[in-house]
Amino acid sequence: MKFKLKFTQEAKKSLKSLEENDLKKYKKVLKTLGLMEVNLRHPSLNTHKYSSVSGPNNEEVFEAYVENKTPAAFRVFWYYGPKRDEITILTITPHP
Repeated sequence: MKFKLKFTQEAKKSLKSLEENDLKKYKKVLKTLGLMEVNLRHPSLNTHKYSSVSGPNNEEVFEAYVENKTPAAFRVFWYYGPKRDEITILTITPHP
């Protein structure tokens, strides 16, 4: 299933900051977001539920890898919705 990506204000701010300050990571994030649109099960995403956080309406939050085996590796945190064919990007941040 192909998904449309929606971004919270926090996610937009994170993406803009990366674009301005770290072009290499920004390009990695764009690649990850592209994969998420077409295949959330792509092996490099290593998508899994992130149980420490829930969405604004108690949605299950998931984590997708931007980087792996890297200090402070970046992750994309997201949840399904609000519509059936959409996912909302909560934030893009180094692994907590």
